[in-house]
Amino acid sequence: MVPEINYWAVLLATASSMLVGSIWYAPKVFGTRWSKLANVDMDKPAASATMAIITTVIVSFITAWVLAGATAIAWHFYDGSFFGAALITGVTLWAGFTAARFITHDAFEGRPTALTTMNIAHELVTVLVMAVLIGVWPPALG
Repeated sequence: MVPEINYWAVLLATASSMLVGSIWYAPKVFGTRWSKLANVDMDKPAASATMAIITTVIVSFITAWVLAGATAIAWHFYDGSFFGAALITGVTLWAGFTAARFITHDAFEGRPTALTTMNIAHELVTVLVMAVLIGVWPPALG
């Protein structure tokens, strides 16, 4: 069985990750603190910014697509609200894959705990916004 996916919701969720990231890492929000903790010079233009943005769009699409498919599977398995399935699935996948992997890698790389916390919190907000968009716009079931 292939899960039903609303690709319009996936595309909107993909775009939302760009919006969340641009707000989260804005200098007046967490950008200045993040750049200090991550040792990134914000005054130096990134030569590879275009590639980073393209990569982010692709990865965000994959994240939204997987979240939409996993939500559909969870919704069929548990019954109940599609919106609730999206939120629970998003938080579960974030905790089990994103947060757990960030914590592991950052611990071995010796990154500051504050940086790890900031990054996994950003990922949680990103996934929750994606889950809301996917959850309020379930696939059309034929």
